[in-house]
Amino acid sequence: MCLILFAWKVHAAYPLVLAANRDEFTERPSAPAAFWDDAPDLLAGRDLRAGGTWLGITRGGRLAAITNYRDPASLKDGAPSRGQLVSDYLRSREGPEGYVQRLAPRAGLYNGFSLLAGDPAELIYYSNRGGAVRLTPGIHGMSNHLLDTPWPKVDQGKQALERLLAGDQNPSPEALFDLLASRSRPTDDLLPDTGVGLEWERVLSPLFVESPDYGTRCSTVLLIDRQGVATFVERVFNGGGEPRLTSRFDFRIVGEG
Repeated sequence: MCLILFAWKVHAAYPLVLAANRDEFTERPSAPAAFWDDAPDLLAGRDLRAGGTWLGITRGGRLAAITNYRDPASLKDGAPSRGQLVSDYLRSREGPEGYVQRLAPRAGLYNGFSLLAGDPAELIYYSNRGGAVRLTPGIHGMSNHLLDTPWPKVDQGKQALERLLAGDQNPSPEALFDLLASRSRPTDDLLPDTGVGLEWERVLSPLFVESPDYGTRCSTVLLIDRQGVATFVERVFNGGGEPRLTSRFDFRIVGEG
């Protein structure tokens, strides 16, 4: 993912409200969200090059998502896929804090990342550029830096999510997709300088990214209500401005035995 906006234990009816855009090169093959044949309780899209995923949830309520940390000067050739961190956690039986503690000694092998890992009771943020944080109730955002870094797209998205939740007792996936669809670009003086040049900073600055070879490949909404019902909706774009596929999954979280 390249943008994850989420409200954790803020809304009266939905302890988790999450909306995310996955930005990727259009040539990188991926599969849309589904329950995996080799992990039937795991719901996620799938990177068909490395086998991992960018965001997923299990029937037991285990959830995880990842964003890349944008720092081209520090990229390692041959580093392991960061998407494997998401699928590894979702396949495991560890709690989020235990998983992060086990990951930390080898986190430097990976290119920069920010990982969100949790379950209906606990949510942990961890970056190999900034350490771990146990999340308290609030509205948060992650792009290609650390948690809540005040990039324009993060601040815009968090403010829009806060307004939506304040005025809607039953936030709809459609309203969250509308939020994620913003193409608004900030002025140049507000852009970060991450080492990719001004033109790319402009391209990457909206919530929804569009360019000939790189952009928002899919948008995902995840809602978990107080009765433990999860709603997972994905819209796949794959290089176009209009969705090519929308998939919805509703299920009750059963807990892990």
